[in-house]
Amino acid sequence: MNKVYPDAASALADIVKDGQTIAVGGFGLCGIPEALIAALRDSGVQNLTAISNNAGVDGFGLGQLLTTRQIKKMIASYVGENKEFERQYLAGELQLEFTPQGTLAEKLRAGGAGIPAFFTKTGVGTIVADGKEIREFDGHQYVMERSLVSDVSLVKAYKADKSGNLVYRKTARNFNPNVAMAGKITVVEVEVLVETGEIDPDDVHTPGIFVHRIVVNATPEKRIEQRTVRPAE
Repeated sequence: MNKVYPDAASALADIVKDGQTIAVGGFGLCGIPEALIAALRDSGVQNLTAISNNAGVDGFGLGQLLTTRQIKKMIASYVGENKEFERQYLAGELQLEFTPQGTLAEKLRAGGAGIPAFFTKTGVGTIVADGKEIREFDGHQYVMERSLVSDVSLVKAYKADKSGNLVYRKTARNFNPNVAMAGKITVVEVEVLVETGEIDPDDVHTPGIFVHRIVVNATPEKRIEQRTVRPAE
């Protein structure tokens, strides 16, 4: 089975549709699948539910899909860097499901592991627990959280072999392994592609069983979300 596609557009062409749930790896602008996000934007699909730690910034990352009004709902843990996100949410144009960051990671991991729900202390006694089952274990209250499974997951890794075994680099790993697990179809964008067998099994972070399609983007832009420099002397 050939998992390698010539570009991001062809990798998404026959799998993305209106109304889908799309999970996207990354943390801020670190470790985001830039080419796949742009291809998703250009596909023109509408009414998406996007699962991601945050929504990028205005005009980059998932912020591009907010500009084009392709996202109807965000499931995220942080939205503070995107003014268009704020405007749409406050105007009632965008649905938002706030999820604590660790809970979001576990919801994706659990979805990928076939676990439909789990209990956590995080959020008990807050609006996060509104409408959810609360159960007591060993004298402590826990809220039940449903896991997340996406129709399509978009992932960024540094390296892949042709079987889809992935290697991430440093903090760019972030949510990507969990997002990769949670997808019914997972498409990964990598900078380096090697032959199967060239990656030491001990170095594999995400096994190829979770990866369905691979796209090479050897020179991603890799913007810095917040850049602070001191004045030149």
